[in-house]
Amino acid sequence: MNSVREGAQTGTPLQILHADDSLLVLDKPAGLLSVPGRGEDKQDCLSRRVQSFYPDALVVHRLDMATSGLMLMARGAAMQRALNSQFERREVHKRYLAVVDGRLESTLEPQGWGLIDLPIAVDWPRRPLRIIDAAGGKPSQTRWRSIAFDDAADRTRVELEPVTGRSHQLRVHLLALGHPILGDALYAPEAVRARSPRLLLHACALRLVHPATGAPLLFESLPDF
Repeated sequence: MNSVREGAQTGTPLQILHADDSLLVLDKPAGLLSVPGRGEDKQDCLSRRVQSFYPDALVVHRLDMATSGLMLMARGAAMQRALNSQFERREVHKRYLAVVDGRLESTLEPQGWGLIDLPIAVDWPRRPLRIIDAAGGKPSQTRWRSIAFDDAADRTRVELEPVTGRSHQLRVHLLALGHPILGDALYAPEAVRARSPRLLLHACALRLVHPATGAPLLFESLPDF
């Protein structure tokens, strides 16, 4: 299933890639909150737009406001618990595409995949920002590989697979490599931030087992960059 519906509050198209009695898969646009924030100006979000059509839809995971791509929601509390358990057991596999500053060389590991293994902690004086903190950070791992260089534009397209699910993990890990994501208003230097009007980070693939039927599911979404 792939349908488009208008959001109840704004008329913005709502991209529904899959809907059944157990779960929903949405394609979130960049610039839209996943869930409501604090304040009246932060109440419009993907979850509320979806709930205007599916009142039993419940959040399972989130994407940063600036990130686009695939997001999963459960239909009802029982399916929410089942999907949360899959996330806790790391049985839900996500892949992202990003465009980063500079030339980022792939590793010599099989198929070019490397591993960023750097603990992440809240940067309390500047929260909600995160930092690499070897002493007090939580274990955080990201698999990555370079898939295309643009030497003329001095940028690299990268595939990313988060092993853990820390807030801002992909953005902080790529910054730690010295290759911040283009358009990153939180972590990139001003010159890199200015190279794109949006954060070039997109959740492009989602693989899991259907919580009711046990069937393997794979969803994919191409970014607009």
